[in-house]
Amino acid sequence: MATCLASPDPMNTTPDPQPDDRPLDYPVVLRVAGRRCLVVGGGPVAARRASALVEAGARVTVVAPQVVDTIERLSRRRPGIDRRTQDQPDPSASLEIERRPYEAGEAGRYGLVVTATGRAEIDGQVVADAVAAGVLVNSADGHSPGSLQLPAVHRDGPITVAVSTGGASPALARWIRDRIVASIPAGAATMATLLDEARLAMRQGGRPTGSVDWDTVLDRQVAPLIAEGKVDEARSALFQACLLPAPESPPAPE
Repeated sequence: MATCLASPDPMNTTPDPQPDDRPLDYPVVLRVAGRRCLVVGGGPVAARRASALVEAGARVTVVAPQVVDTIERLSRRRPGIDRRTQDQPDPSASLEIERRPYEAGEAGRYGLVVTATGRAEIDGQVVADAVAAGVLVNSADGHSPGSLQLPAVHRDGPITVAVSTGGASPALARWIRDRIVASIPAGAATMATLLDEARLAMRQGGRPTGSVDWDTVLDRQVAPLIAEGKVDEARSALFQACLLPAPESPPAPE
């Protein structure tokens, strides 16, 4: 008996999911403060990469025959009080411009390399040099992505939210990041500061930090109090949950 096979539906344009044999990325948070970092390229993309590195305290060298105004301004900026946080930025953060083409092999002299020239042959050379020297490298060129992917980032005090799509779509990474950020409760940065205090006190007192049901403490005590602006009460509740005496509240700024 003949068997009839159904023909594919020409109206069904949904692609079948394909197995992804690529290895998984390993997410990390890098501390680059005081480290020498190289940015190859002088356009808007390179400017964004350089700005993020300077913000993180890196010592950045930009190599490009020409640079946009944003990079020029970064090179003239000097450390001072950050008016958004009233913190003193890392005094080692800096940006220097070397107006010249990239020189073969120089990527190996830095701790971190980013290339965004818009020219595949140059970006590929930078990536190859960095990889050969064992240096982490990111490339804006999708054909030579390097060993490091840069995620979409949101920062709030000590909290960092980063989303990566493995290079598939920076726009999608930003879209997902914004929706995650919208779900973070107000005062999360304050909670992070209080938790840092409490965990330090626990370690100094010889108590394991894993002995506290942090989810319950945050959900039922700390987060509601911070949402009401009762930071001192939240600190006391947190330390009581950790079976520790609450520290004195820091004096209000004059």
